[in-house]
Amino acid sequence: LLAPRFLAVQRSEKCIPNLSAHCRRESDLMAALQTPSPFAGTARRFAPRLRYLLLPTTMSLSSSIVSSRSRDGDGEQPLLPHSSLEIAGARRGLLAGFDSLRRPYRAFPVFASNRHVETIFAAFTRSLPTVAFRRECLRTPDDGAVALDWVSGDDRALPGDAPVLILLPGLTGGSQDTYVRHMLLRARSKGWRVVVFNSRGCANSPVTTAKFYSASFTGDLRQVVDHVLTRYPQSNIYAAGWSLGANILVRYLGEETDKCSLSGAVSMCNPFNLVIADEDFHKGFNNIYDRALANSLRAIFKKNFIKF
Repeated sequence: LLAPRFLAVQRSEKCIPNLSAHCRRESDLMAALQTPSPFAGTARRFAPRLRYLLLPTTMSLSSSIVSSRSRDGDGEQPLLPHSSLEIAGARRGLLAGFDSLRRPYRAFPVFASNRHVETIFAAFTRSLPTVAFRRECLRTPDDGAVALDWVSGDDRALPGDAPVLILLPGLTGGSQDTYVRHMLLRARSKGWRVVVFNSRGCANSPVTTAKFYSASFTGDLRQVVDHVLTRYPQSNIYAAGWSLGANILVRYLGEETDKCSLSGAVSMCNPFNLVIADEDFHKGFNNIYDRALANSLRAIFKKNFIKF
């Protein structure tokens, strides 16, 4: 999976049972965007972005992590590194700078012991910070519209070369969501300029065409990145996405390859295999999430259906 300079990819623990510790530890890399990038003071286009695949480093990391052995009738055999395990766009020195990679993973007590408890607890108890937004609507080539929510006053409070972080919420999500606002405030406390990319119909953005957004459509994100880069040509541009937003972001990175204008990206809770993710939504307790997302989509369609 290719990405510019640095991409922290959160992998499913289903990949290989004995890699579950590594899958969790790899998610710690997502914290990288919460502190200023080590490249923030450098030019945006230093060195080719995707020419440094750390295969030797990755294989070494894989071998050290997959230290457990599987037993069968013939005795012990070492597990081979998983074929999808790859770190792209980062250099050995950068990875070595993250101390969390060398520490064992420890889940948050009680609440992180169960994914459903953690999700529901956050949904009902997480605060909604007050943020004043300044909305900017972009018209797309097919006459569609997306909404960019900038933090009001940042144009005057931050220097012109401050790093810019584009946030891509999950399905039907937007700048009104608690997880988006908490990430926004954390980034702003580090001196970052933040903008929330609200897809068509999300966060009360208008739906002006019969074409909605999807995981396979990266045209709107491409236009948003180009627009932000035009507005702040002296800044390094970064992006972070959750769930469907992460899926769209990673697809965009793969399509752009070495032409990508982003200086870095983070993918969180990405449903890489959408077919399997859809099947899981119809199993057991996951049906609750399925109905919640379906209701959110119906609300968007019902609000805009009269236009068509």
